Amino acid sequence: MFKHYKGGSFKVFSDEEVKQIHEATVYLLGNVGIKIHNDTARQIYEENGASVDHDSKIVKIPRTMIEDAIDSNPSKIILCGREEKNDLLLEGANVHLGTGGTVLNTLDLETGEKRPTGVRDVAGYAKFTDALENIAFFVINCYPDDVATEDVDVNRFYHAFANTSKHVMGGIYTMDGLKSVIKMSEDIAGGKDKLLERPFVSFITLMMSPLLMEVTYTDFLIEVARHGLPITTPSEPLAGANSPVTLAGTITLNNAESLGGLILTQLINKGNPTIYGSTSSIMDMRTGTYMAGCIESALINAGCAQMSQHYKIPMYGTGGMSDSKVVDAQAGYESANTALTVALSGCNYIHDAFGLLEFCTTLSYEKMVVDNDSVGMALRAVKGVETNKDTIAADVIEEVGPAGHFLDHEHTMKHVRSEFYFPTLADRKQRSIWESEGSKDTFTRAHEEAKRIFAEHKSLGFSEDMEKYLRENYKGIK
Repeated sequence: MFKHYKGGSFKVFSDEEVKQIHEATVYLLGNVGIKIHNDTARQIYEENGASVDHDSKIVKIPRTMIEDAIDSNPSKIILCGREEKNDLLLEGANVHLGTGGTVLNTLDLETGEKRPTGVRDVAGYAKFTDALENIAFFVINCYPDDVATEDVDVNRFYHAFANTSKHVMGGIYTMDGLKSVIKMSEDIAGGKDKLLERPFVSFITLMMSPLLMEVTYTDFLIEVARHGLPITTPSEPLAGANSPVTLAGTITLNNAESLGGLILTQLINKGNPTIYGSTSSIMDMRTGTYMAGCIESALINAGCAQMSQHYKIPMYGTGGMSDSKVVDAQAGYESANTALTVALSGCNYIHDAFGLLEFCTTLSYEKMVVDNDSVGMALRAVKGVETNKDTIAADVIEEVGPAGHFLDHEHTMKHVRSEFYFPTLADRKQRSIWESEGSKDTFTRAHEEAKRIFAEHKSLGFSEDMEKYLRENYKGIK
């Protein structure tokens, strides 16, 4: 099992405020409804007792249907890696952070210039996920510009599976692609039953704001739910644009939309492992631009985490991004503050926490390395301060006494590695040593570490027979 710590020390709402948002959500779903363009989804809702107007495409969901879906959804979901050491326990306020986004550009590791992402970057960022110890999972974070549209899905997931043994999640672009990825996953697992027993792959659908489900994403949701595989149903309301400018209003809308998708999965396949989700943020009212690194996004996601904990449903959330164009101080403080806030809230599965720049449109290998340290510190904060007789250490303080020291005490040796976080990138040397080693700044050290990972890290990959089988049976793999 991948290491995790229990968050939840930071709460946006009081218990009474959580109930207010829940009741507002029930009202919206039952009286305003969701506009569902997908005919099959409307039929499923209608057959199960929802009020459906096929002319307006509005589906109104009664309280009992909402409550039944929440009750039937698992409160504990295990997302597996291809190696058991990378299994993730999503339950309560357990916290994991990983990659995310589906960006179109990366900063080239050799030139530093911005360029379109390709298959080599899907593989490269998967390899970095495999190598960096604080990344818990790989949400496939870039789009391969160098393959045909009909081959995008198989290339994204194949190169992800080939380069990391951590859990892989991703969005989908075509129905044929989705079916191929599910079949490929079953082939790698050794069959459908084995994949369901240890699901090392999961999928992202998307609810639209305000209160809308379109055709294609909903088709994907239906297909995944019928296969019984893990799925997340996030929405992305932007405060001030397609949701209320108030954060509480945006959280309420996000809550209604994500539950709308979750309810549909439960109607299709009761008990299907479904993860409540948010990718919500705000619009910059001065420029009309989506903001990724703003603290308000973190507060919205933290509020949604509290709602998911109220429902006892695991949550997929967002934190750790930056709107900076380069790996600089802005990239550092925006990413650190948003990741820390959402982690302290106890969100289970925080994606987008590694490598993202420029409104979630550009990736950086160097920033992946920087974020690994930053997230390590955030996880140490989530872990908190263990307090018991041994850690209070009054007896040790008495033994050492006034004017003594604790450097060579057995108590120090016993606890130092569990109490302190030791960063791998940060410079903590004296200035004279730092200067003698070339006065390297953080970006330079991150660049060198990124090049080392590319050169030296070996991923699990596939056996020769499996590699041959996959390439023979999935012809679009580049």
